[in-house]
Amino acid sequence: MTTTRPQTTLDPRYSDATATATDWQEAEARLTAAELFWITTVRPDGRPHVTPLPAIWSDGALHFCTGPEERKARNLAENPHVVLTTGTPMWDQGYDLVVEGEARRVTDDARLHELATAWETKYGSFWHFEVREGYFHHGAGHAAVYAVAPRTVFGFGKGEPFSQTRWRFA
Repeated sequence: MTTTRPQTTLDPRYSDATATATDWQEAEARLTAAELFWITTVRPDGRPHVTPLPAIWSDGALHFCTGPEERKARNLAENPHVVLTTGTPMWDQGYDLVVEGEARRVTDDARLHELATAWETKYGSFWHFEVREGYFHHGAGHAAVYAVAPRTVFGFGKGEPFSQTRWRFA
């Protein structure tokens, strides 16, 4: 997935004078630790669709799963561009991240086994998945897994000092 270090810039228009750009390694650590993300996809008629979901940061990409008949999966079949966000609900403390990229299906069973292990390790046994024929299986249902390698990531430091860092990937 993402193999090069991103270009990092601090946007002075939205940052305090004492702010510095956040290091990409810190952003990756936050993506790894975050438990809840909000995904935005685009419906065929152009309206946005937003829903919460768990995700795993692995090998330079965010990974999420969804049932093939769910709205987000149907949207991705038409338009793979997504935004995933995570952070804190306070305006003056914490850190928010916005990841922009394209969702690509993960169908390799060996890779899916690695991701299934990561899901259960991070979220517990409720998120135990069996892997068969390019899908996660859980109970009576199955889910497609997607990877989103970031094209651009925005980081918003909230509180003193406020900051906005942008990471661009080639």
